Amino acid sequence: MPPRFICKQLSSPSGLFAPIMALLMNRHNAKMNRFALEQLGLEADDRVLEIGFGGGLNLPHLIAGAAFVGGVDRSSAMVRRAESRFRDAISTGSADFREGTVENIPFAALSFDKVCTVNTIYFWHSLPAGFAEIYRVLAPGGRTAIGFLPKQHMERMRMAPDIFTMRDPEEVAGVLDRVGFSEIRIERPAASTPWNVIVANR
Repeated sequence: MPPRFICKQLSSPSGLFAPIMALLMNRHNAKMNRFALEQLGLEADDRVLEIGFGGGLNLPHLIAGAAFVGGVDRSSAMVRRAESRFRDAISTGSADFREGTVENIPFAALSFDKVCTVNTIYFWHSLPAGFAEIYRVLAPGGRTAIGFLPKQHMERMRMAPDIFTMRDPEEVAGVLDRVGFSEIRIERPAASTPWNVIVANR
């Protein structure tokens, strides 16, 4: 089992280790992030939100391809990092990064056309509350993409169970359905890919 310190840093990078964790997360999550962005079908006039943007791997692509990019992260260190890196986009009003959680997204209802989140679902306190908030901030016809490593693969990594909550894709899809999402599908780039991206429409 990884040390609890590492598990906590993966959950919410902080202190002197935050920049290191940002680089490690960016490297480890690159393929899943790229695939999740492909599933969004981003368009130039979209307003897009990334929940748990961490090291900011997706942010340059989102800023280059969308009209507005919002970001929410539970780590104040990651929010400050994004604000420093993307100060020009913030100054023009095309980006806004805020500290917060998926259960209480600090943006107004119907604010976004697309919402993505990768490798954050393990740290949510409540799937129904998180998806209800994503539903709230999405405009009608909007789309969300949720990337994560399913429970059967996470169990082999033996992450601290009080920090990581492991999820089955079917469980996640079921909650999305109950919240009101439609056209829910589980996507993988190949049958052998251990992780998945669940896509759903509002």
